[in-house]
Amino acid sequence: MSPQHQRTLVTGGAGFIGSRLVRDLRARGMAVTILDDLSTGTRDNVPAGADLIVGDVRREDDVRRALAGVDAVFHLAAKVSVRGSFEKFYDDIDTNVLGTVNLLRCLDPEAVRHFVLASSMAVYAESEPGATVRESHECRPLSPYGVGKMSAELLCAQVLAQMGIPLTTFRYFNTFGPGQRFTPYVGVITIFVTKLLRGEAPVIFGDGMQRRDFVHVDDIAAGTALALDGPGGTYNLGTGVGTTVNELARLLVELVSHRAGLACAGGGR
Repeated sequence: MSPQHQRTLVTGGAGFIGSRLVRDLRARGMAVTILDDLSTGTRDNVPAGADLIVGDVRREDDVRRALAGVDAVFHLAAKVSVRGSFEKFYDDIDTNVLGTVNLLRCLDPEAVRHFVLASSMAVYAESEPGATVRESHECRPLSPYGVGKMSAELLCAQVLAQMGIPLTTFRYFNTFGPGQRFTPYVGVITIFVTKLLRGEAPVIFGDGMQRRDFVHVDDIAAGTALALDGPGGTYNLGTGVGTTVNELARLLVELVSHRAGLACAGGGR
């Protein structure tokens, strides 16, 4: 971590990915302020030593309070649902675009030396089956969520260039791991595992041959924390390995069945 950075702001830092990022930043000696409205994040997620401000990224007063003494920003606060963004497109754009705009207008270019934006693979156009999606792939979002993330990227690039603040943009692929909240819209692994543990069959839409890049949350957090060591740029964060939904379902069925069998065997001793 560059010695020039003393305190960083992590918006959404009480959430699934954000709390892991805060933990990694704290382990590297950074002081951290978290701005989170706790709509999906929780106080229990906040790592020791981090300062939590409960507030909304869309409110100017909250953002200015959170930016006090900050010289680097990690912007993760967002509505995160591709499928859900069709029904709730206003809320999605309100938070993901206007929340980003509000954060940008509150920045002090004399204080903030680096800005890191959490974006998404949802900014990309559909790819050929099995093809690796690189940063050069066409950006043509297929959902309001993707449109919002693409808009946030473009706004950050233009405004921060004018301010002279370096920008690093990470396009996250399908993130999974312990602590991911169950919702009907986000996180197919969590959805499948929850159903299996309830004794229900996973529901697969279409033919199940959709291929996705699944990456562990700890790897996403570790990669994001490295942003301040570099000059900026736009990067995919994933594994580069695709897994079909059918393959994922079979793997999870085997794992859950195996663990259930071990539990039954252990209980009978």
